[in-house]
Amino acid sequence: MALAPKPKDFPRIRGALKFYQVASIITGTLLLLLCAEMVLKYTPIGLELQLGGPHGFLSLVPVGTVVAVNLSTAILIVHGWFYVVYLFSDFRLWSLMRWPFSRFIVIALGGVIPFLSFFLEARIAREVKSYLASREAEAANPEPVEASH
Repeated sequence: MALAPKPKDFPRIRGALKFYQVASIITGTLLLLLCAEMVLKYTPIGLELQLGGPHGFLSLVPVGTVVAVNLSTAILIVHGWFYVVYLFSDFRLWSLMRWPFSRFIVIALGGVIPFLSFFLEARIAREVKSYLASREAEAANPEPVEASH
């Protein structure tokens, strides 16, 4: 029999789920920005995103010619650090829900495979909310025990 979350942890699970949902959306968005930046930089286009500088507030400049704030590098760094936050949110939800380790790995992949975090966020939120609702309904309406004759 698999371990089940404890009813006393249900409020913590709801908080962990909300944290996971926010982290998932932010991480997924940053990953898409990172993918777009990589396409711009490492294809024959060869451009980086620059904030400030002689070309205006926000501009695309050839690789290696950034003289102001390099937003391409900033996106890379921010995604990397926020992925750590995403992994923490994944771990917190995974441990409270008492899922198998393989589930942790699948959720962790959401931060490195484009679009996966959005699909997982919706699926996991629906699944966790449904699970909590069914467990709370069971606790509120326990089945009567029949007397033996």
